[in-house]
Amino acid sequence: MPSVLQQLREMTTVVADTGDFDAIRQFAPEECTTNPSLVLAAFSDESAQDLIAKELDTSRAAGKTAEEASQTLTVAIGAELTTLVPGRVSTEVDARLSFDTDASVARARDIIADYAARGIAKDRVLIKLASTWEGIRAAEILQDEGIDCNLTLLFSMAQAVACADAGSYLISPFVGRITDWYKKADGVDSYAPDEDPGVKSVRSIYNYYKANGINTVVMGASFRNTDQIKALAGCDNLTISPKLLTELENDQGDLPRVLSPDSVEPVSPLVMTEQAFRWDMNENAMATEKLAEGIRNFDKDYKRMVAMVAERL
Repeated sequence: MPSVLQQLREMTTVVADTGDFDAIRQFAPEECTTNPSLVLAAFSDESAQDLIAKELDTSRAAGKTAEEASQTLTVAIGAELTTLVPGRVSTEVDARLSFDTDASVARARDIIADYAARGIAKDRVLIKLASTWEGIRAAEILQDEGIDCNLTLLFSMAQAVACADAGSYLISPFVGRITDWYKKADGVDSYAPDEDPGVKSVRSIYNYYKANGINTVVMGASFRNTDQIKALAGCDNLTISPKLLTELENDQGDLPRVLSPDSVEPVSPLVMTEQAFRWDMNENAMATEKLAEGIRNFDKDYKRMVAMVAERL
């Protein structure tokens, strides 16, 4: 019998939640991502040292600041990743811009221009933005320009509906972080897969999208264990860490399909104005807390990345 990972690939696009070159070569995912956390990890990756040194030498010669060099290094790593996967590489807009639509759009355009200067077309890139109201509005502008976006840090149906209304190419609902919040709130150690709040959230979003003919790709993210992944088998995309990819590859069990566009329940479309969005987020303590926490943590990693680049410069 094929491994669970092989079975999963038959029904879901598998994305590597890593920027580790060796791991990507090993698991051969369709797509992958890069962000400040993964760039930081690249500094400890032997296979990335030549690329990092070359890129920082170029930045030094051009008189770039540490922040400018960090931004171009992120794109350089993303460009290298495009040689390892056939699909898209997601590249993140700075978390500190999450509440500034215009600045997010400008940064996204710079990222696309940097990729283009390296010979990478925009159809190989996804611009990653936090699912704030302002981030979603930035995605709407960029999508109209033909720049596809990945809306991340998504924890609620309100965010999912707003992203769909904006024409976002892809959303990344964070399964594990939702589960973490509810485990603490409920005082429990675990949930059965079908009762897992993170799993249930993604299933609900998937059903809403498919029932209403929404083309936005649903990519489950932030998994804590393989049971969560198996419970979402058939989701459009799933982004999975190397550790969990290894577990799935070594699992020889049967993997039944759970999600399919052919078996969804009817659900009426929602109207998501800015007022409705902000009120829904205000009422959803989990989504509000995890979104804010995620932005803060991404920004911490961004600052650490800039500091590390400054040392090397």
